[in-house]
Amino acid sequence: RPFGTAADYIALPAEQAVKLQDNIGFAAGACLGIPAMTATHAIALAGCDKGTTVLVAGGAGAVGQYTIQFAKALGATVLTTVSSPEKAAAAREAGADQTIDYKREDVGERVIEITDKRGVDAIIEMDLAANAKLIPSVLRPKGSVIVYGTGAATAALPAYFCLTNSIRVQFFLVYELDARQREQAVGAITRALEQGQLLNRVGPTFPLAEIAAAHEAVERGTIGNVIVTM
Repeated sequence: RPFGTAADYIALPAEQAVKLQDNIGFAAGACLGIPAMTATHAIALAGCDKGTTVLVAGGAGAVGQYTIQFAKALGATVLTTVSSPEKAAAAREAGADQTIDYKREDVGERVIEITDKRGVDAIIEMDLAANAKLIPSVLRPKGSVIVYGTGAATAALPAYFCLTNSIRVQFFLVYELDARQREQAVGAITRALEQGQLLNRVGPTFPLAEIAAAHEAVERGTIGNVIVTM
């Protein structure tokens, strides 16, 4: 934004102002925007439906929480990676069928065990640079990797595995969705809210004057969306 983001008021294009359902409070509404739009578009690209098995990276994160929920609503089986028992509990609450603690377990071995050696149909990836090496051990032939983030400017893909197994790697950035894609994402989110299907995980809340503390809470890896109130 031209004058920063820590503001009481801001002018935006009208199409970015989406009506919030009367039964959804502003704190929950603040959780939705970018995370929920990223999640629903990723699920659409992955082609999730009944019978699909998907691995969601970071199931306790803001995007991961919504991705789990949208995938489950379509009938998919959801595996997700987490880094602590607390985050595993949050992922299960969102609907994950299986959680894998990547700090304490071998992700590839667990995925193969859970899927009876088949592998998952799709990976929804938040950090390709860190996790690309896992692709051969978790993804079935002709599977898909849907990438919405990376922790480094370059990532080393297992190119030979991807080539010989006809793997599809699809990148997207939620800020670059076109009007049609944005409309589809907003529609999916609105329908889920109307049907009472979405858990909007509100985390710690801070007044605007304490926005530095809010950023520090995010940096500590707080579970739930950190909210700043006006």
